[in-house]
Amino acid sequence: MVDPYVLWELFFSFARLSLFAVGGIQAVISEVYREVVEVHGWMTAAELAALVALAQAAPGPNGLMLALVGYRLAGVPGFFVSVVAVALPPAVVAFAFTRARRRLATSRWLRVAQTGLVPVVVGLMLASGLVSARAADDTWLKVALTGVVALTVWRTSWNPLWWLAVGALVGLTRF
Repeated sequence: MVDPYVLWELFFSFARLSLFAVGGIQAVISEVYREVVEVHGWMTAAELAALVALAQAAPGPNGLMLALVGYRLAGVPGFFVSVVAVALPPAVVAFAFTRARRRLATSRWLRVAQTGLVPVVVGLMLASGLVSARAADDTWLKVALTGVVALTVWRTSWNPLWWLAVGALVGLTRF
């Protein structure tokens, strides 16, 4: 039997995170880390990094990562509670914002506010990448691989799936 309090904590934590996930759940990985590892102690940083990597390698939305956290903590009920917590609040906000945006389409302050969100999202994504790298990179090879992947994804048009395959091979060697 799953503790209902754990399900409530999962829902409250992930619903709150999903409301701040401008640009997707990947943009708030640093806050997910703080909530899952530091505040609740639900898992270690390495375990969270492994779930992030698994969710990134799988097709579908990045919010899958939080569903995996919910599954790990509370089984199937935790999975479904996490999915609802990640999807429902932003869906309600998006619906309301879309209706308001239609009425305010010519508003100057709305365009300025949207432009101001771009650097915030970039900063959140960078912080998320650094938190994930710090949790996962425990050998010089992993640190080097993280740097090489970041540079090649940024500067080339290579498909990131190749780097996922390389990462899996490095993982198989247990470095």
